[in-house]
Amino acid sequence: MTYFNNALITKRELLVRLITLLNNNELFEKIDRIPVEMRPRTNTPIRCCVHKDRAVIKYKIMALLGFNISDEVDELTPLHEYAIEALNGQTQNGNFLTVVDEACSSCVQVNYTVSNLCRGCEGRACQVNCPKDAIQVFNGKAHIDHQKCINCGLCQKVCPFHAIAYLPVPCEEACPVNAIKKNEFGIEVIDFDKCIHCGKCMKACPFGAVAEKSQLLNLFYQMKTNKKKTVAIVAPAILSQFKIPSSHILKAIKNIGFNEIIEVAEGAQETTINETKELKERLNQGVSFMTTSCCPSYIELANKHLPEIKPYISHTPSPMAYTAIKAKKQFPDHKVVFIGPCLAKRREAYFNENVDYVITTEELGALWAALNIDINSINCNDSISSYITAESRGYAASGGVTNAIKSILTPDENIKSMLIDGIDKKSIKLLKSFTNKAPDASFVEVMACNGGCINGPVNIAQLPISQATLKKAIDEIERKKTYTQ
Repeated sequence: MTYFNNALITKRELLVRLITLLNNNELFEKIDRIPVEMRPRTNTPIRCCVHKDRAVIKYKIMALLGFNISDEVDELTPLHEYAIEALNGQTQNGNFLTVVDEACSSCVQVNYTVSNLCRGCEGRACQVNCPKDAIQVFNGKAHIDHQKCINCGLCQKVCPFHAIAYLPVPCEEACPVNAIKKNEFGIEVIDFDKCIHCGKCMKACPFGAVAEKSQLLNLFYQMKTNKKKTVAIVAPAILSQFKIPSSHILKAIKNIGFNEIIEVAEGAQETTINETKELKERLNQGVSFMTTSCCPSYIELANKHLPEIKPYISHTPSPMAYTAIKAKKQFPDHKVVFIGPCLAKRREAYFNENVDYVITTEELGALWAALNIDINSINCNDSISSYITAESRGYAASGGVTNAIKSILTPDENIKSMLIDGIDKKSIKLLKSFTNKAPDASFVEVMACNGGCINGPVNIAQLPISQATLKKAIDEIERKKTYTQ
């Protein structure tokens, strides 16, 4: 979560309301009133009118129930009917983003516009330099013909008054693979043949129009009705989001109703051991370099856009995958629920038979709020699993995988490493170049989010806070090690 804004406040309020209603056995009776209650006539509307505001709330609720907005076939279908279907678990199809078209209507469809700073100067550098003759000056001001404009930006660069403004479409600007574009109605559409589920478009949208499809209501219903026992596997990044000791966070998660808790850091240790072994084997076979495999957005990127890099990606499963295997082995009659900061983990889990649900940091916070669980008052003396190392918790931050690998190498095994800290157009171009000219490194760590998982698209703490809090969680391991020696 880069900024705290009203769209995020709305999302949290919706999550809390839905969980509260379900917990009070009032979901079907009261869900249809949520749009009216949140956007009453007495409030100043955010958009053109209260009716559109209510429509936006309705469709955001549909996304939180797990639906694509395009699943609607009848506008008069009430929300409680979608809720019934959601609790039956029939909403997922492997794509976990949807666009709320009612909310997606305010971004401009052009990138360059002339402001009132234009002086209509004699130089007319904008007009002279335009390669498509898209600029004309009349009534003392330049005007851009957007039918001709190719968005090259030359006019903006040469204007001496800085009178030409670049107006980005935030979601399109943020997407590193050009997977989201406006259709003929001005509504953004996601091309899932290109989408890597990095969540950058969702973070960038100031209207909250790009929404994730949640599994939370179905999961909580299964837990509440005691139909399913559950084991939560908790990503290290979760420990970076709340300023309390890690054992207290895990206890607060269990208080939601989970039967068992396992840290994904245990699986990270397996990833470290096996990825190090694989790296050594590949280098001995003459392969010039190997990249990490634990970031699902990077794997999606390779599968859909960079097939030439795939031979260089490690085959070692992610920490989530190893932890899920352990959870299923220890608790075969339990549903496995991954809790993490990553939208793309929904996608990875969808194709992993050992993971049944994914909930995010935002959803975890909403659960605590709805159930009146005060995490700051949690008392817990639980010990840290002996399988967890400081390095395995460090996976949550950029450079963490590399540090873990190096921690088990012998002093004479000096392997040079490189970090790709965030997937964007520049880093994609760099990765593509590696297939023609190998990088000056044997091991390349690739993280889709700048800063790593602690800066994931559905986190609630800003990066500097996440970094400091994760360090405390790692220090807990170091203190335990010192105490037991």
